[in-house]
Amino acid sequence: MKIVIVGAGEVGSYLCGLLSGKAHDVTVIESNEATAQRVDELIDVKVLTGNGSSAETLVKAGVRECHFFLAMTSEDRTNLVASSLAKVLGAQVTITRVHDQTYSDNSFVNYQLHFGIDHMINPEGLCAVELAKSIRNPGRVAVEYFARGQIEAQQVTVTQRSRLIGFKLSDLRMEDVRIGYINRRQKIEVPTAETILEAGDRVTLFGPPDVLTKIKKKFDPESKAVPVRVALFGGGETAVALARLLTNPRYKIRIIEKDSAICRNLAEKFSHVTVINGDATSLRLLEEEQIGSAEYFVASTKDDEDNIMTGLQASKLGAAHVQLVINKTDYEDVLDGLKSSLGVEMMVSPRVTTAREVLRYLSTDPMLELATLPDGVGKVLEIQLGHNNRFAGQPLRNIPLPKGCVIVALLHKFQAKVPGANDIILGGDRIVLITKEGNIKELLGLISED
Repeated sequence: MKIVIVGAGEVGSYLCGLLSGKAHDVTVIESNEATAQRVDELIDVKVLTGNGSSAETLVKAGVRECHFFLAMTSEDRTNLVASSLAKVLGAQVTITRVHDQTYSDNSFVNYQLHFGIDHMINPEGLCAVELAKSIRNPGRVAVEYFARGQIEAQQVTVTQRSRLIGFKLSDLRMEDVRIGYINRRQKIEVPTAETILEAGDRVTLFGPPDVLTKIKKKFDPESKAVPVRVALFGGGETAVALARLLTNPRYKIRIIEKDSAICRNLAEKFSHVTVINGDATSLRLLEEEQIGSAEYFVASTKDDEDNIMTGLQASKLGAAHVQLVINKTDYEDVLDGLKSSLGVEMMVSPRVTTAREVLRYLSTDPMLELATLPDGVGKVLEIQLGHNNRFAGQPLRNIPLPKGCVIVALLHKFQAKVPGANDIILGGDRIVLITKEGNIKELLGLISED
């Protein structure tokens, strides 16, 4: 495939190396001469020094014939303009990196639709989803790669006092929620509409996080939400995205930020968050804020050295789980091998999470495996329907899915949801489903284009 990339910084150069290694025809546009020269010397790609938001430069780079156009600079406006121009000039698919979450807010204008962009990627938002996975529900099947945190899976046990016992799944009214699979007497099964819930069943629910939190009471009426203390170091975009993912009252969030203006903005934006104006690199401040008693300490500033040192201090003080955001390439490999000895549970990289998301969109495989069910009895798959698929424009109920196959999420261009039988699927939509291993060949036949 022919791919044009604007921006050869940390993310752009990383993608250049990955994609050229997969034998793609890659052209990169970089405005900084020194950076362009370094990429030209180290990576087997075509390098063009110039302004990536210039139509003339884009034409020189061959954007009219490219299959994918990636705008990966650190400047949001440059990326938006470049992608919009690329689409007009003939790029088949445009993927844009944006940092400011203003561009993800569709309450006034849908920026993605306005600029004609196929996919918008927020590195900080993707990092926040990674961090939120273990905080919201440790050990669950992770489907956030598909829905960017809009859909998740949680497990709950059906207790003796549940009123759902004895009912078929088809009789349960659970809007926006789907039971993906059931662990019953140590055996995993993918349910059907005729499956009847029993006491002791361990069910895995798929749905929006807030909806799942409420509906779990129906399965376990006596369950109580245990408060989780989360301390965030840094009030930047990653912290903002993470605070939005942890809006449930059970999360007691504190953000430590040394910039007073940022603190005021955070306090106005999040009523459920305690904002502390101070420097978390100070051991005294960490002790005063009792960081040692926090379930989670997340260091998410742009300064890797500060993140590492405060993470070490938090671990030493007794924080149960320490998570770090690492921005520099040089630190990733070294720290990854030292995680356990340093007391760090998780590290996320904006560069790696962005590249992983981009590669998903570049995949030509119509079916991607997201996870394997326990004991290998089934898989969680993501399927993209082609524009000429025979079921495009029809409701989901018209798809003759094999027995032991459950659709748990549907992604239209701008929104993810747990679909109902009457939801219309369109060409290009992605669906996430859980299926038994033996159904995969039949599923491939269903999604093939005429």
